[in-house]
Amino acid sequence: MQYNDFGIDFKYLMVNEKDRKFGITVNTVGFQPVQPDTNYPSPDHPKSYYFKPSRCRVLSEYQLIYITKGKGVFSSETTKKRVIEKGSVIVLFPGQWHTYCPDVSTGWNEYYIGFEGSVIDTIVKSGFISPNNQIIEVGINEDLVNLYSNAIRAGKKEEKSSQQFLGGITLHILGLILLAADNKNLEDNGNSQIIERAKIIMAENVMRKIDIKEIAENLGTSYSWFRKAFKNHTGYSPAQYFQELKLKKAKELLAETQLPIKEIVYDLDFSSYDYFFSFFKRRAGYTPSEYRDLGKVPKR
Repeated sequence: MQYNDFGIDFKYLMVNEKDRKFGITVNTVGFQPVQPDTNYPSPDHPKSYYFKPSRCRVLSEYQLIYITKGKGVFSSETTKKRVIEKGSVIVLFPGQWHTYCPDVSTGWNEYYIGFEGSVIDTIVKSGFISPNNQIIEVGINEDLVNLYSNAIRAGKKEEKSSQQFLGGITLHILGLILLAADNKNLEDNGNSQIIERAKIIMAENVMRKIDIKEIAENLGTSYSWFRKAFKNHTGYSPAQYFQELKLKKAKELLAETQLPIKEIVYDLDFSSYDYFFSFFKRRAGYTPSEYRDLGKVPKR
């Protein structure tokens, strides 16, 4: 089974003059899994973003592209062609030609966010990121994936002041990238990166049924070692952690959608409605219906 392969999920956003006064605006945010031996990039993207890797591209915005699976290559006006491994962030700069693509034998998973504004211009001028250092090694980081996921969710909702919220997430993403890069412990990288990778696989497949033993095998470790190391790292067994992710997703669906509760139970692959009901009440302190009602605005 191929894990860590949510479908393509992206959003292109509208920006008005008031938004621009905030100093940072987000134009696009998304996630794209690219399977081995498939065309890249997806033709679903607008013409201003679509490109052929053999011809290069120039953007009018900054982008932060986080590779969490697979490998590929990148080159730009200031960077010679080099291999990109999972755990790398590609930083793109406006007005600079560049090209990148996954290896056809592995594909890759990419999270990305595109943005612009005076705030990020100042950050660049101050040297925190530079066209001379476009590949930043951060390792596999669940917190970073969660930030990208939150940005995708916020972009799709398009609520009032969502641009300001997205600008804050963008700065948080950039800050975490710099923190992770500067404090990356290479000696301890092996075991912790396996666990971080497993956590991301679970997060990206929360709507599916997963096989913990198969995840351990795919990550190149024994199930007994993986189960023990995972609990030492997170405080949960792998199965318990996955159930907590399902609980978090159930809360999100109850609060942010009108999906029937039975449909949520089915989509999250709980064994039965009765099990979901008791599990949710035990862990959240409310029944699913009560939790949904908490988020409703009272009628006047």
